[in-house]
Amino acid sequence: MDKFVIEGGLKLEGEVAISGSKNAALPVLAASLLASDESMIENVPKLDDIHTLCQLFQKLGVKIVEDQGVMILDTRNITSVEATYDIVRKMRASVLVLGPLLARFGKARVSLPGGCAIGARPIDMHLTGLEQMGAKITLEHGYVDAVAPAGGLVGARIVFDIPSVGATENLMMAACLAQGTTLLENAAREPEIEELAQALNSMGARVSGAGSSMIQIDGVSNLRGMHHRVGPDRIETGTFIAVAAATKSSLSLKDIRIGHLDAVIDHFQKAGCEFKVEGANLLVQAPERLKSVDISTAPYPGFPTDMQAQFMACMCIANGTSHIEEHIWENRFMHTLELMRMGADISMHGNLAVVRGVPKLSGAPVMATDLRASASLIIAALAAEGVSEILRIYHLDRGYVALEKKLAQLGARVRREKQEVL
Repeated sequence: MDKFVIEGGLKLEGEVAISGSKNAALPVLAASLLASDESMIENVPKLDDIHTLCQLFQKLGVKIVEDQGVMILDTRNITSVEATYDIVRKMRASVLVLGPLLARFGKARVSLPGGCAIGARPIDMHLTGLEQMGAKITLEHGYVDAVAPAGGLVGARIVFDIPSVGATENLMMAACLAQGTTLLENAAREPEIEELAQALNSMGARVSGAGSSMIQIDGVSNLRGMHHRVGPDRIETGTFIAVAAATKSSLSLKDIRIGHLDAVIDHFQKAGCEFKVEGANLLVQAPERLKSVDISTAPYPGFPTDMQAQFMACMCIANGTSHIEEHIWENRFMHTLELMRMGADISMHGNLAVVRGVPKLSGAPVMATDLRASASLIIAALAAEGVSEILRIYHLDRGYVALEKKLAQLGARVRREKQEVL
């Protein structure tokens, strides 16, 4: 197990290349299972979550060749339709194989998922939607057993109780090979949904409306392999904006999609940061001290829950008091106690955190509890006076590519060391 050791209090400078999006790559990779063909996917980030999904694919019988972020997946000879517990427990997104396997082979057996401990995150909407498409679902011994009707899945009108990214992706993929038309209403609108639709349509699917709350999928009889390039990670982009803001720095972020960051940029602008767009690059200039700004997380296009922890770290040293409301996951304030170990002034009231900015934070040993909490503690450590140790950073490797190397290139004093296990 590794830890980060960070000497904080330094201004950073330079440019950083944003990696491919984890949250886009995972469903796009899952979509390759729909075709009895080869697919080529470029700009795949080198992350633990991607590695976990590839382990699952290999157990299914997928042949994978990977080189420098380019993956060739041969899904012609699938030998299993079971996603076992030993793989799925590591990563919730593994459940995304359920829809493609069921649609293509008429059956699937998938363990109930794991992942970060930030809330219950049930998959009820995934299963209810598949049942509306004619599947018979059985839950037994921690597994989902799904069987399609004799003629295959059938199109249906599915209305989500709340916009769910995973359920939207899973049912969109399943519907591509269903008979007739499927309508997904109150669907998630995240950019990753749009990217998945683009990948599916390149395979011969007929998906329209992705990016809106109403998605229509007209089923087809078969799909071909895809050639797709994964887009930049908007959460990594937002995280480096937070790094610049917390360290009073000027940074250039390369290869970004500005249209995916409206809510994040708006709130950092209110906090005093200045932005300049130059093609696919974003220049960030932070003030000498941030101003406190309130946020309330919401489904896209609202402020993303995946940026809440990083923004809170910045507000810990802002001038004034900010109110941070978390409306997506019930356990996503676990980083607050660790930030308080560094001198932050935070009080909790259910899903509301009241953050009173302090002039400075102090280095301390802290422990990461989930992926984005890891990033928030690193941001705080970069801004703090003295040395901090960020323990249990294996969470970080699930969602950020070589973060310590990227930070070091900007002038940060950060190193990865082995953590003693007591």
